[in-house]
Amino acid sequence: MNIYVNGSIIAEQEAVVSVYDHGFLYGMGLFETLRTYKGRPFLLGDHQERLLAGCRQLGIDYSPRPGEWEDLIRRLLESNGLENAYIRFTVTAGEDALGLPSGDYQSPHVIVYVKELPERNEDLYRRGKPLQLLQTARNTPEGSVRFKSLHYMNNILAKRELRQNARSAGAEGLQLDARGYLAEGIVSNLFFIRAGRLFTPSLDTGILPGITRAFVLRLAAELDLPVEEGLYRWPELVQADEAFVTNSIQEIVPVTTLYDLQRTELSLSGGQAGEWTRKLMGRYRSRAEIGNEGDR
Repeated sequence: MNIYVNGSIIAEQEAVVSVYDHGFLYGMGLFETLRTYKGRPFLLGDHQERLLAGCRQLGIDYSPRPGEWEDLIRRLLESNGLENAYIRFTVTAGEDALGLPSGDYQSPHVIVYVKELPERNEDLYRRGKPLQLLQTARNTPEGSVRFKSLHYMNNILAKRELRQNARSAGAEGLQLDARGYLAEGIVSNLFFIRAGRLFTPSLDTGILPGITRAFVLRLAAELDLPVEEGLYRWPELVQADEAFVTNSIQEIVPVTTLYDLQRTELSLSGGQAGEWTRKLMGRYRSRAEIGNEGDR
């Protein structure tokens, strides 16, 4: 694949990073993942806004010109002959002296990755996927709110735990916060529905304020589905009528099986996507393919 590095589109094999980049040395950097539908990036403005807010808090001087991200995506898709693609924007702090910085980062590096998306697995959206409760707790955020940062060790440790259980193949891992409240998946936000009400863990648990999470909350309001953000424990999820997880690449994925720490299998919504989940999935897909929100 061809990728974008600091102003140029080059073959991925030619891309290099300095050993003095503070993204490499100290994890000082942020990223956003999103996807395109027939060449159109979805919720691009929301992703850019989150990354730029993080850069301001971290002292990374990055200010793309209006329309720059749209242009980069168009060029990358053309260069790689793609329409439906996975896109990752990464902004690192750039090179600096060995040691903690004394001021802001004035010369960040910008890398944009692209890869082809696999064919959509319709069975996944009908039958859903399992959710495995993990022992690895969600760590606390880097600041007042969790950044989508290059600090990903907690997620990787959770993924390693998930891989140790062959029965959980294909499952998403669910992390609790340090107090034992439901937090989020390894690469997803969590929602569940009970008695016609949508529940999702509060940002107070230290979860990532997901772009897809926020969009689903807007869709729920459009459908007159009451929403509650709060602190919940595992038994409340077990008693749910239906559940799903969200991220920007897989959209809304039903959860139809739960595994607890003893690997006990618990079924949700009869082993298939629930009614409210299907309504939200349908509205999400319609918006994404039309591209209404991609112009923001």
